[in-house]
Formats: sequence, C-alpha cells, structure tokens
Amino acid sequence: MKELIELDKKHFIHPTSSIQLQQESGAKLIIEKGDGIYLTNMDGRVFIDAMSSLWNVNIGHGRKEMAEVAMEQMNKLGYSSAFSSFSNEPAIRLAKKISDLSPPKLNAVFFTSGGSQSNDSAIKLVRHYCEIQGHPERNKIILLKRGYHGVVAGAKSTTDISEYWEMDEHTKTSFAHAENPYEIGTSRSLASIREEIEKVGSETVAAFLAEPVQGTGGVLIPPSDYFQEVRKLCDEYGILFIADEVITGFGRTGKMFGIEHWDVEPDLITFAKGVTSGYFPLGGVIMSDEIHNVLKDKSHGILFQGFTNSGHPTAAAVALKNIDIIETEGLVENAKKMGEELLKGLIEVKHKTRIVGDVRTIGLLGAMEFLHDPISPQNLKLAPRVVEALHVRGVICRAVTFDGCDILCFSPPLIINKEQIKTLTKKLTESIKSVEQELASQLLKL
Repeated sequence: MKELIELDKKHFIHPTSSIQLQQESGAKLIIEKGDGIYLTNMDGRVFIDAMSSLWNVNIGHGRKEMAEVAMEQMNKLGYSSAFSSFSNEPAIRLAKKISDLSPPKLNAVFFTSGGSQSNDSAIKLVRHYCEIQGHPERNKIILLKRGYHGVVAGAKSTTDISEYWEMDEHTKTSFAHAENPYEIGTSRSLASIREEIEKVGSETVAAFLAEPVQGTGGVLIPPSDYFQEVRKLCDEYGILFIADEVITGFGRTGKMFGIEHWDVEPDLITFAKGVTSGYFPLGGVIMSDEIHNVLKDKSHGILFQGFTNSGHPTAAAVALKNIDIIETEGLVENAKKMGEELLKGLIEVKHKTRIVGDVRTIGLLGAMEFLHDPISPQNLKLAPRVVEALHVRGVICRAVTFDGCDILCFSPPLIINKEQIKTLTKKLTESIKSVEQELASQLLKL
C-alpha cells in the first residue's frame, strides 16, 4: 500500500481531482476488486458503490462473462480500424442492435470512445448536415444552464489539415445557454430557449442539445410536458434536437433511453457509459434516417470525423454482451422498481432528519438536496460532509455543490435489490444525523 500511494503521487495525475490534496493525503481509495454493487479497497474495506462509479457500471462489478467475451473477441480480432470503410462483425451487429433499441426513426450509429467525444461528434455532424444542405450559417447550438456534455475541446485547433477544418470551422463554436425548467417550469424555460434563439438569430441555429435528466447538474428532472414542448419549438424553427443520453441511456432511468419518459423522438441521441457498463470505453451518436439520408446523398468525399477506436471490435463485443445482460436479467424494469424503493427510502431519511429538503428519483437516478435552516449557515456546503460521513460507513457517493447547489446524487448499479437499498438508506440516515450532531456542537461553541 505504501509503495502504491507513493507511486500514485509521483506518476498518476487524476482526472477531476485536487492535485494538491492527492499530494498531501495520497489516493483516497485504491480499489482492488468489485463484485455486484460493492467495491473492495486494497486494505480489504468493502464499500457500496452508490454511484456506479461514474454513473456507468449498470450491470454491476465483477461480471466474469464480460471478461470472457472480451477475451474471446481479442483472441479472434482484438482491434481493426473502421477508417476507409473497413468494418468488422461486432461493430456492425452492435450498430444494428442499438438501432433496434432506439426510437423508430433513429437507425444509424457513429461510434466514439466516450461521452465527450459523442457530444463533440454530434455537434460537428449537425453542422456538417446544415452545411451540405446549403446552410453554413446554421452553426450555433442552444443548450440548458447546468447541463454537462463533456470536456473535449481544443484538440482540433492544433490540427493543420484543411479537410478537417472544412467540416467544422473553428469560428463555428457559438453556444447559447437557456434556463432549465427544474425550478421555473416548462413555459418559462421554453420562453428562455426562444429568447436565446431569437437573440442569436433563428437562421443561425443548428440544434438544441439537452440531457433528458441533467445528471452532473444535480439530477434535475424536467416536468412531464417539457420535452414535448421542446420538440414543437425545434420543429417550429427547423432546429435539430439532440438528446444527450450519456448518463440516462441503457436502463438507468427505468427506460432503455431516458427521453422515452417524455414520449418524444429526438433527431440524434448521444450515448456512452451504460452501453458497456464501463467494462470497455465506448460511445456514439445515433442519428435519424432523415439525417443519414442527407449525408448519404450530399456528403461527397470523405467524412473527416473519426477516432482510432471508432468501431473497436472488442468494445463492440463487450457492449453486445452488456446489452444482452441488461435485457435477459430485466435490469430496465428492475431500475424502475428499485428506483421507487430508493425514493421511499430517501423520503424516510428526510422525515428522520432536519437538514434534508427535496428528494427525487427517476429509475435508479436520484438526488437529495440539503436545507440550511435551522442549524447550518447558508455558506456551508452539507453534501460534501455527508459524502465523507458515508465514506466512513462504507458508501461511495457524490456531491454537487457548484452554482449554489448543495446536492447528494445517487446512481447505484441496476442490479441493486430491496435489502441493499435498505442498507444504503440506513447508512445515509446515520451519516446525516452525524453531520447534524457535528453542526449542533459547532453552534454550541459559538
């Protein structure tokens, strides 16, 4: 352990982490193995993975059949490029399987290595779609505040090959952010989107991009009529609608894709995470027949967009097995049922404590917001304290604290059962009560 901690400090720069804290305290956990909803540290401590690591281990940890299918594919064909129209059977069959799971009019898939690449590709593809139809001015993207769509940026700015620039010029990076509907409702959010469209000029807008449920923003669930109205607004202005299903796809919300809750068909869907449950890096963009047909008819020459691992045969084989497990084990339905159990548990926790405000779930995607009366000041963030208290009790969870938020998020593996949810909520109650006691004792000292 000592050796690994020192090697970690010296050589491993962690993503979305405090480098200073890493250097002071070392790695928070060095995970050795996973089994179901549990992760085990190098020192033998067992933790409930209440976040599916990064919202993505949908089928749970330690699935030997995933390793077996990867080994089988690697022994046969570990890797083959999909550039220049080369192909492979797993990628072809995965594209077909994803089209079968998608809304009826979405039937063509472009593969990437992850969620950031998927959203980046979707933006480039819709701009290219507009360009080849004679509308190069349509290059702006409307998004929602508190949305998260990845961190890929800048790499193409260093590429000095003109053909890659022609598909999506670097000047076409205009984005506008409208108000999300979580606190203000459908009509005011729609008015904000319309305002942003009119402000930049409707003739310049290519697409509207949004998560069905904003995950990193704090599990923000829109009203029941929201996306139907968004679809109407997009159609009114001739704007494409991109649904970012990187977190919500492949069963997480109790539907195969989150947008199904609103009975709406987008023009494109981006995906990653749950497509392989994190067992192999993979993502992609699913596009409508209409867009695909335009690309087939008018996109002459080479489509200068792609990644080394686009159509990776081993990734595709792992994804096919992952989807098979989701379907054969009924994990979409289990997410729906256990999400209802999780909500019951969160409501019970709220009634037993003093600092819990709103609680919500949609499938196995949930959140708990914290109050700052009567025992905690407004500027004190409670969610990180609860995360630490949970950590002590063997639960891995995540806090969202930007832009004034104070939210605890939940996203356990879709295999979780009723007893495990009871254990999770019991530990959550204990953790919140311990934070309340700590706050009370601090107040007494003042």
